[in-house]
Amino acid sequence: MSSEPMSQGAVPTAAAAMDGDAYAALQKAARDHLWMHFTRMSSYEHADVPIIVRGEGAYIYDAKGNRYLDALGGLFVNQLGHGRKDLAEVAAKQASELHYFPLWSYAHPTAIQLAEKVASLAPGDLNRVFFTTGGGEAVETAWKLAKNYFKLTGKPTKHKVISRTIAYHGTPQGALSITGLPPMKAPFEPLVPSTFRVPNTNVYRAPDFLAGPDGTVDPEVFGRWAADQIAVAIENEGADTVAAVFLEPVQNSGGCFPPPPGYFQRVREICDEYDVLLVSDEVITAFGRLGHMFGAERYGFQPDMVTVAKGLTSGYSPLGAMIASDRLMEPFLKGTTTFLHGYTFGGHPVSTAVGLKNLQIFEDEGVLEHVRANEPGFRATLGKLNDLPIVGDVRGDGYFYGIELVKDKATKETFDDAEAEKLLRGFLSKALYDEGLYCRADDRGDPVIQFAPPLIASQEHFDEIEQKVRVVLEKAWTLL
Repeated sequence: MSSEPMSQGAVPTAAAAMDGDAYAALQKAARDHLWMHFTRMSSYEHADVPIIVRGEGAYIYDAKGNRYLDALGGLFVNQLGHGRKDLAEVAAKQASELHYFPLWSYAHPTAIQLAEKVASLAPGDLNRVFFTTGGGEAVETAWKLAKNYFKLTGKPTKHKVISRTIAYHGTPQGALSITGLPPMKAPFEPLVPSTFRVPNTNVYRAPDFLAGPDGTVDPEVFGRWAADQIAVAIENEGADTVAAVFLEPVQNSGGCFPPPPGYFQRVREICDEYDVLLVSDEVITAFGRLGHMFGAERYGFQPDMVTVAKGLTSGYSPLGAMIASDRLMEPFLKGTTTFLHGYTFGGHPVSTAVGLKNLQIFEDEGVLEHVRANEPGFRATLGKLNDLPIVGDVRGDGYFYGIELVKDKATKETFDDAEAEKLLRGFLSKALYDEGLYCRADDRGDPVIQFAPPLIASQEHFDEIEQKVRVVLEKAWTLL
């Protein structure tokens, strides 16, 4: 797809099925050699591996020629849609000029230019950009910088991190330690010590003791309580030992938890009071997912660091970054002090060239404005699913939504582990895909279905999502 105005969009074309022998050979090779990520490999002992061969606009195509609406943006990555020749051409041009050079004491033009661009877009004095190859590395970088910074400024005991329950922050050892998902961590323990959990902002499951006389919970009251638990955790551990709080503007794992009103403003006050760094983990939420360049901008708070990846290049080349305030850079501008940290492919010339073009397209095509204009339609269209007995809550912001599934709508009773296994892996994941929809059915927390379509998506795509999900959920209810 070439760069065309947001209002037009590309008309998806059919894809030819792969030759039968070639398809069989790929299936055998996949089973024999490819270790897929977060995948039960036994699932494909007697079933075909889904093989995606092409993308165009908001759609992807498999090796059999079937078309699917990419309602997850790949993995919360694809902002500008599939098949953009302008981004591919920038990558090819850069590779032909300077395909690789490290940022270890040297620089190259596109890394410099992209750092300058990102800093100009980031809120406040977040002017220092440290490139990585992905989000987990960005989170690792932020924690290491927090510890290093406090050692250099006379507070060497500040090293602990606070994050939220069910939150996902990545798979490297440090990032996984910050992650609040015990089943995901257990196979790799012992992990990095000194990380602690506080409540997340799932208003739908706010504690009953916060309910008012009418039995409902005021979101602002809940938000204040949830934020205050960060102060309690800091006090419990000792403020002189806590370095940072890691929070996503909208928490992904668990099914898209937006912040209640006033939540981040109170968190900022707490961090300032105890001299704790506030890290906004925006690996998903940055670069348009919420209709703004950064989630911190949407919700009106100033972080000390931001971690990003995914949408920085719309997935056309791997790239992540940790963006830090001038204050955090200051100790490293003196004498022989060095941040002893880096990655071979961090700030890769091809990736940074693609990132520059990606952000230029955001401006040229009004991507943020498109998301903000269409967000109400996306919300309202998904909200139609509230009439189904299996749908407990529809929540999210921007182009980032989750639907929580329940066994009893009136009581909010959720599914037990066996029921969730049968519902999600035994039926929903395959049924949604068979219906022509690529999204995520997940049980990190309570069972949810998540949606994060490319930012080029419009009402026709929202309608398609709602219609396909409705068909599948109606079938799922009959199986319970």
